[in-house]
Amino acid sequence: MQREVTNLKTYKRKGTWNIGVILFGVVFIYLAVSVLIYLTKDRIAVYEVREGSILKDTAYTGIVLRTEQVVTADQGGYVNYFLEEGQKTAVGANIYTISKKKLEDAGEKKEDESVTLTSEDWNSILMKAQAFNESYRPVAFSAVATLKNETNAVLTSKSAQNRITQLNSLLSGENAEDIFVYTAQDDGVLVYSTDGFEELSLGDVTEEHLAKAGYMQNNFSNNMEVKAGDPVYKLITGEEWTLVIKLTKEMEETLLEKMGDKDYTSVKVRFTKDNETMWATLRIYNRGKDDAYGYFTFYNSMIRYASERYLDIELILEDESGLKIPKSALTTKDFFIVPEDYLTTGGASKETGVLRQTKDKKGTLLTEFVPVTVFYRDTESGMVYLDKSLFNEGDVLLREESTETTKIGQTDSLKGVYNVNKGYAVFKQVHILCESEEYYIVEEGNRYGLSNYDHIALDGSSVQENALVTQ
Repeated sequence: MQREVTNLKTYKRKGTWNIGVILFGVVFIYLAVSVLIYLTKDRIAVYEVREGSILKDTAYTGIVLRTEQVVTADQGGYVNYFLEEGQKTAVGANIYTISKKKLEDAGEKKEDESVTLTSEDWNSILMKAQAFNESYRPVAFSAVATLKNETNAVLTSKSAQNRITQLNSLLSGENAEDIFVYTAQDDGVLVYSTDGFEELSLGDVTEEHLAKAGYMQNNFSNNMEVKAGDPVYKLITGEEWTLVIKLTKEMEETLLEKMGDKDYTSVKVRFTKDNETMWATLRIYNRGKDDAYGYFTFYNSMIRYASERYLDIELILEDESGLKIPKSALTTKDFFIVPEDYLTTGGASKETGVLRQTKDKKGTLLTEFVPVTVFYRDTESGMVYLDKSLFNEGDVLLREESTETTKIGQTDSLKGVYNVNKGYAVFKQVHILCESEEYYIVEEGNRYGLSNYDHIALDGSSVQENALVTQ
């Protein structure tokens, strides 16, 4: 019997379709094409919106002008004071004494001298400290200076009471006939120094004054010897005070623009000494000249800086908080604007839309509902902003339950950015509050605007409405 011989090499060359290899090939090609598209496709840089602020301030040193009276001694001797500097006094109150000899018990307070506080004084300090502790925030560090000033006020008051007690004791002692008491001739705040600028007026201020050229203070202290006619204290009799600064040409122009057609403007001032801020009325004299000066008028807090002739300040022209966005994200978009009355709701989903009138081939008048997104609502004009891609110029809108119609044609543009939270671009209107070189601060809480942590296109000019965003 003859056996059939099979060639193994020929058998191996016979192929069959392998579904696994085919599927692998398809997947490989798909992945390769996807990677190629991803690598070649333009990607959109995204920026996360965060709350922020922009502060524009300029530092100055200003000279303080007040209503000041210098009081001189009627006779020679050694002067001692009843009250501490910076305290208010009334007409007829005891201010100082002059004696032929130094008064040992009423001299200058020693550094290691203690002040005895009553339980009421301690409670007052503890209550202030507790209030500070409960309300303290790191961003409001000025509260520390406020607590310090309030505590010092309590200690100063007690020190003054002790001094008054000491002087009254001396006045009732054996040598009382050698001590002469002088009282206040007016109400005011006490300052125990002079500097020669007490009579300086607004129009007399020069750059030399602001440069502190040769400035010196003559300070007074307890048991200081004086001669008849020498100054012994100064009394500030008015609560209103003025701070004068030298203006650059650029700052003068900025302030004049802020003033508009008025001769003054309100500005915010921060004092470097204690980080306190106050509002002041600002005016300019010598406008348009090289020696233009700005002067701030304050109507309170004079006592806080009563002993200061010069104050370092920051002039805050802009201090806005809101949402911070890069300038590159800002773009503009044109819209059709129509009266708000033409908006209606329709469909099972109760979408917002408008009724558009059209005609068929036979000329029959038809009405269709067009869903719309309102990008902005102007409450003053009663107009709403609608996407231009949904309509053609000349389209007729019908007011619901009325025969009244309007033609689409009026346009306007909005400033905004493209929100990409959902993977595609959606225009969001923004209202700019202020700006720096690189950023805008825009209004937060606007129904048609942005929210904190929104993601927007970093380059607003590179995106179109509803475009898919590849990051």
